[in-house]
Amino acid sequence: MTESLIYNKKAGMDYEIMESFEAGIELLGLEVKSLRKNQGSLLGAHVTVRGGEAFITASNIPAYQEKNTPKEYDPKRNRRLLLTKAEIQKLAALEAKKGLTIVPISMYNKGKKIKVQVAIVRGKKKFDKREDIKKRDTDREIRREFKDR
Repeated sequence: MTESLIYNKKAGMDYEIMESFEAGIELLGLEVKSLRKNQGSLLGAHVTVRGGEAFITASNIPAYQEKNTPKEYDPKRNRRLLLTKAEIQKLAALEAKKGLTIVPISMYNKGKKIKVQVAIVRGKKKFDKREDIKKRDTDREIRREFKDR
């Protein structure tokens, strides 16, 4: 049973998703509680590979209880991803290619663990985005027509 906790809403619009991975994530207890309350954001977050480890940077997970958190807590800190060595090497090779980026798509529960769906993406051009919006609007109109009948 998987329940989506937070989702990167702009990823599908801004990027063309090439391939996705499932990864564990190293979190503090107060971050887990905050995610289970659906607090947090993946907008603007990306994955970097350094020294044989993968990290999510620029994701925002606020404290569960603001008054009970340590003063040194940083909601935008880098969080380590738990991947196999082969997956990390593959991500590092793909990250080195020009035009490809690694972006977190969503965080979700899988049993008692919190997992992250990470995708290798290529940025969309403006005309690609316009085509997607046009297609979505026409599909919506078609559904309305069938609903009315």
